[in-house]
Amino acid sequence: MFTIISMAIAVAVGFFGYLQAKSFVQSKLRFVDAVHHFAAPLLAGIAAMLIASPVVWLLPLVGKGTAILFGIGVAAGVSSGAKDIRKQIGSGASP
Repeated sequence: MFTIISMAIAVAVGFFGYLQAKSFVQSKLRFVDAVHHFAAPLLAGIAAMLIASPVVWLLPLVGKGTAILFGIGVAAGVSSGAKDIRKQIGSGASP
C-alpha cells in the first residue's frame, strides 16, 4: 500500500518538475542563449536533484528515487522548453 503511494508521489513530483521547468524556460528564459546549450538540461536536472535531496530525506514516504525522478523531470522540461523556443524562432511566430 505504501509502495503504491510512494510511487504515485514520485511520479507526481516528476511531472510537476517537468511542467514548472518547461513553463519557466518558455516564459523567463526565452531570450537567454545559454538555455539552448546542450548542457543546460543536464545542469538543471542535477541542480534540482541536489536541492530536492535534503527535502526527501526528511519526508517519510519518499526517498532518493523521488529526488532523482524530480531531477529527470526538470531536465526534460528544460529540454522541451528550449526546443519549443527554437521552433518559434525558426518559424518566425510570436507568442
